[in-house]
Amino acid sequence: QVQVVESGGGLVQAGGSLRLSCAASGSIVSINVMAWYRQGPGKQRELVAEITSDTYTRYADSVKGRFTISSDSAKNMVYLQMTSLKPEDTGVYYCYVDAEGRVGEFYTEYESWGQGTQVTVSS
Repeated sequence: QVQVVESGGGLVQAGGSLRLSCAASGSIVSINVMAWYRQGPGKQRELVAEITSDTYTRYADSVKGRFTISSDSAKNMVYLQMTSLKPEDTGVYYCYVDAEGRVGEFYTEYESWGQGTQVTVSS
């Protein structure tokens, strides 16, 4: 199995910055994709940003130019640097990991989610 733990959420004023971190652990052979999703109050969960194993990145239009996703493959970690935060960025931010794991002689693909970290942006 693959465990995913986020950290770094909190309360910030509009225009401020936050950095989220996510650590993946377990029987990981390789990581294909790491991503950040968020779910605002009364909204569906949406993709914020993702990064692939070859460092291709993709962002939601609403965060382009303000958020930056990065990863440390040696540590199985992904980060989300958020700047110029807006009240509409408020929500629970979830880390998603698509990884290949090994159990004994068997390899399998895992899609794992963290528990989420709350980000609140006040106006």
